[in-house]
Amino acid sequence: MRNTRRWLAAAALLALASGAQAQVNQVRVWAAACANCHGTDGKAQPGMVTLAGQTKSDIEQKMLAFKNGQRPATIMHQIAKGYSDEQIAQIAAYFAAQKP
Repeated sequence: MRNTRRWLAAAALLALASGAQAQVNQVRVWAAACANCHGTDGKAQPGMVTLAGQTKSDIEQKMLAFKNGQRPATIMHQIAKGYSDEQIAQIAAYFAAQKP
């Protein structure tokens, strides 16, 4: 009985860890869509906006402003509308964690 509980606890921990890793991978997939303009991991080429190292709140506010049509754009308003507010928060956190 004790071994069964240990195995169940270990399996639960493994499932939680797998879920967390899957979430990190999903955020990377969302962030990869930004690479064409903002560079790999948010490190843009000269003339483009670098996202890496900006604060989470700055990135999130800007993306929500694009999504809500409060900030003019050529394409960002269309891209931002494709994400939920929670996804935008996760993408912003990802770029904020990247070193510039």
